[in-house]
This record gives sequence, C-alpha cells and structure tokens, in this order.
Amino acid sequence: MNKLLLLEDDRSLIYGLSFALKKQGFEVDIAKNLCEAETLWAERTYHLLILDVFLPDGSGFDFCKKVRSTSSVPIIFLTASDEEVNIVMGLDIGADDYITKPFKLGIFLSRINALLRRAEYAKNTETTLESNGIELLLSEGSAYKDGELLDLTAGEYKLLGFFMRHPNAVLSKEQILENLWDGDEHYIDNSAISVYIRRLRVKIEDDPGEPKMILTVRKMGYKWNVYR
Repeated sequence: MNKLLLLEDDRSLIYGLSFALKKQGFEVDIAKNLCEAETLWAERTYHLLILDVFLPDGSGFDFCKKVRSTSSVPIIFLTASDEEVNIVMGLDIGADDYITKPFKLGIFLSRINALLRRAEYAKNTETTLESNGIELLLSEGSAYKDGELLDLTAGEYKLLGFFMRHPNAVLSKEQILENLWDGDEHYIDNSAISVYIRRLRVKIEDDPGEPKMILTVRKMGYKWNVYR
C-alpha cells in the first residue's frame, strides 16, 4: 500500500481528498501545518507528498526544499495560486507536478498514479546508492566504504540498501523485518534485528560503539543518518 502525506490546512479539502485517496487504496497521513509535516516526515516513510503552498506557519516551498535535500520522493504542489512565478518556483525547487485549484479529481488521481509508477520504475532501474562515503553498486551487488570493498552477507547488504534508500527517516522494527523477509516465506526473527544492526555497524562505522550512520531512535527504531 502506497503511503501519502497530505500537507493542507483547508479542512473541507482535507476531508474530500483523504476520502478519495483512501477509496483508491492509499494510506494517507494529514498535516495541517509545517510543524506537523516536519514531525511526520522525520518519523515515517512516504511514497508521495502532496503539498499546499500557503500555510499558517510558513510555505510548502520551504518543506519541499528540506525534503529534496535528502530524498527524491515524488512531490505534487496543490494550491490555489496559479501565478506563473509560483509554478516555476515550485518546479525549480524539486516538485514533480503543480496542480492549481479547482481541479478535477480524476485527473489529480491519474497524476498521482503516474508519478508513483515513474518512481517505482526509477527505483528498479537505479544502479548506485551513495552517502556517508558508502557506495552500493546495485548491478554488481557490491558495497564500498571510501573506495574499499566491504565484506557483507546478503542480509547485511539488503539491510544497508534499505537504510540508504530512506535517508534520515526513522524505520520501525516492523518495517525492517518486512524488508528482511528472505523471499522463501521465512521471516527473520525479531530478535535478530539487533544482531544485523550490530554486525553492520562493525563493518561500516569508524567507531561501532559510537555510530554516526545507523542511529538507534529510542522506542521507535533506527535511521540512516546522512552526515557527510
């Protein structure tokens, strides 16, 4: 199920859009201001963002810039402002689409589905992941730290790739367990997560006892911290 974040302060529009999106099978989180959006973004992982421009505590443009500094998640601006300068700005700072109100619901849903298909295709065809001096060559199934080959097991490689695809996002143990499903319908035991994390830290961290890349978020899970 694709999870969407809707950043919108118009209650009537929130109700109508969330109802329509959920009816289409999407899971939807609602943020009515920038503060709520930033909190949700830090705690959860989303497949697409729908952002209003003018908000009670700032601009959707600011949130878009923040997201784009660490993520390529699809972003749609949904706003009453149809001025060319705003549309150009939204697209220039990294939005994938810009829809002005009023709009036809069917077209809006089609654009969402098109962006999600494009993102899935890009994910399946990407060849390299890179951050913190770690490089994953997906076509080769190899990983390097500062140019030196890392000796990773299949599970460690899969976990590292999962973290790197979700930079600065808190990942729950449930999400990690789902990712580590071995494909033969045998789940990795819940207690094994800490073992995987510990072993991976030993292989990629400069000081495994004081990790900088894979951080533990108390009572929530873990996150891949992009610091360089």
